[in-house]
Amino acid sequence: MMPMDSKDVRNNGTMPQLDNAETPEDLEKALSDEKKKCAEYLASWQRAQADFVNFKRRTEQERQDFNNYANANLILGILPVLDDLEMALKAVPPQYAGDDWVEGVRLIERKFRTSLEGQGVKPIKALGEHFDPHLHEALRQTRGKEGIILEEFQKGYMLHDKLLRPARVVVGTGEEDIKEEE
Repeated sequence: MMPMDSKDVRNNGTMPQLDNAETPEDLEKALSDEKKKCAEYLASWQRAQADFVNFKRRTEQERQDFNNYANANLILGILPVLDDLEMALKAVPPQYAGDDWVEGVRLIERKFRTSLEGQGVKPIKALGEHFDPHLHEALRQTRGKEGIILEEFQKGYMLHDKLLRPARVVVGTGEEDIKEEE
C-alpha cells in the first residue's frame, strides 16, 4: 500500500489536483473556472427552486378550483327542483297562501336556497338589468327599452365566479310601446 501524502488527505478527490509547478496565472484561471461552475450551479439551483415554488402554487390553485367546482354537475342537476319549488309557490291560490302546508313548502324552498348559497351558488340578477351575453340567454325580443331585460323565464346562477346556468330572458328592442292618445 502506498503512503498518502498530506495533499491527498485534504483533497479527497473533491478539488482539482494542482501541481506545484503551476504558475499564478494558471491558478487564477482554475479559480475563475471553478467560480463560473459555482455560479452556474447556483443559477440552476435557483431556477429549480423557483420552478418548485411555481409548481406548488399551481397545484394548490388547481386543488382549490377542483374543490370549488367539483359539485357543479350535481348542482346543475338539482337547480330544476328549486325552479319547480319557486313555480309551485307562485301558483298557490290566495285562499291557501296562509295554510301550514304552504308555509312548510316555503320553508323547504328557503332551506334549499340557503344550502346552495352555502356551496357558493348565487342567482344572477336579470330583471331591469342590461343584457349581458356572458350571463343571460335571450329567448326573444319585444318592445321596450333597448338592451334592457324585461322578463325572466328561468333564473341563472353563478358558482363562485363561474357561470353555472345563464338566465333565460326577454330583451327590449328599443321600440317604445306606442300609447294611444285619448
